[in-house]
Amino acid sequence: MRLFRLFKIQWVAFQFGLDEFVLSHSKLKFLRIIVNTLTFWRKLDKPRGERLRLALETLGPIFVKFGQMLSTRRDLLPQDIADELARLQDRVPPFPSKLVLSTLEKEFDQKIDELFFKFDEVPIASASVAQVHLAILHDGTEVAVKILRPNLAPIIAHDVALMDTGAWLAETLWADGKRLKLRQVVSEFARHLDDELDLMREAANCSQLRRNFISSSLLMVPEVYWDYCRSSVMVMQRVTGIPISHVDKLKEQGIDIPQLARVGVEIFFTQVFRDGYFHADMHPGNIFVGQDGRYIAVDFGIMGTLSDQDKNYLAQNFLAFFRRDYARVAQAHVEAGWAPKDTRVDDFETAIRAVCEPIFDKPLKEISFGRVLFQLFQASRQFNVEIQPQLVLLQKTLLNIEGLGRDLDPDLDLWKTAKPFLERWMAEQIGLRGLASRIQKEAPNWAIILPEFPRLIHQAFAENRNHELEKRMADLVVEEKRQNRLLTLIAILLAGILFWQVFH
Repeated sequence: MRLFRLFKIQWVAFQFGLDEFVLSHSKLKFLRIIVNTLTFWRKLDKPRGERLRLALETLGPIFVKFGQMLSTRRDLLPQDIADELARLQDRVPPFPSKLVLSTLEKEFDQKIDELFFKFDEVPIASASVAQVHLAILHDGTEVAVKILRPNLAPIIAHDVALMDTGAWLAETLWADGKRLKLRQVVSEFARHLDDELDLMREAANCSQLRRNFISSSLLMVPEVYWDYCRSSVMVMQRVTGIPISHVDKLKEQGIDIPQLARVGVEIFFTQVFRDGYFHADMHPGNIFVGQDGRYIAVDFGIMGTLSDQDKNYLAQNFLAFFRRDYARVAQAHVEAGWAPKDTRVDDFETAIRAVCEPIFDKPLKEISFGRVLFQLFQASRQFNVEIQPQLVLLQKTLLNIEGLGRDLDPDLDLWKTAKPFLERWMAEQIGLRGLASRIQKEAPNWAIILPEFPRLIHQAFAENRNHELEKRMADLVVEEKRQNRLLTLIAILLAGILFWQVFH
């Protein structure tokens, strides 16, 4: 089955003429002439960007998501390809309305007019995993209904299996494969894809993010209507806004674009460092701007989580980086166990400085985080730094944030925007306010433990005495066995001497 899927991928790429991207290299142009002569039957009259988009749509959701991620990197892609891939964000061809209605009626065991007062069969958005329809509940509430594409699971399972096989081969044959933990990365990606195929999980993600920002003036998250949610259907509050990629329309609404870009950075860092829970699919098709200037988030299928330890080390790295304290960056990697303990911190510091120093004091339009990450990857390989699979989603989200920021305000100073937030967060974590917060957080546990503390101490001493007694008894047994062996040896020697004297 994997070989069949691999053959299909190669065939689709060939059918849409994607070999052009390889054969366009100056050293391979002679092969392009031969291939074009032998494949005269292919109709390649469409532009290359459109053919790439159509190929990704044909191959399915994983490849569409790959195209979505690429579409945010206009600094790395030609303009025609970036514009075409941007259509993957919310304009994937929809599946038929008959399938939509049959899915709804099957999930709820009700007719469509019993479920909704009004249901629009024409979707307002169609993406790689699901599509969205507008509807009105019988109480007059306006809602958005998200319906999962049918028969997705087998296709995704085959593609993930291929990715896992490729990762296994890379780990086996490539010297850096094991260090990069490629199979763990694929496993992490597959886990989040599984979450996307269960809209009840997505509804729970949405509900959690809404609670985190319920009183926020920066971000609005729609309410979930749980009575209308199932594994393949999610119903939530209808929200209206302008897609964040439509900068001209935002300006017409009087939105302060530079301020909007700065708010986006603050929202990202708030999610990561305050909550350890962040929207990990922040391409432009999933972000809108309301009339009040607030961000509006949709599509909560992929969410990232970070432990307190991850947040702490990330904050130290970011803050040290913003302060140009590269020695601290290097030391934090060693302390976290990401770099070997015998790493020469001064050498690692020098390598990091060589990558990062040139990008300071530059506006976002002159910085490519993709290129910086690649250079950091090169440096990390030199020092055997292990890639952390749980941070892969964060790296992907950082690239999305860069793409959004670049489109909104190329002159955004990312460092000046993020540094005060991180300094405030670190002060809250390490200073007196952080201590008070942790005491408040642990107070319920202390209230339970403190009354039992004397008994626990007594129990610990008793266990310690019992342990010491057992240890002494064991030592006595060992000593007894040793003495018995010694007495036996002496007895044998005495018997030998006696035997020699009697017979001689």
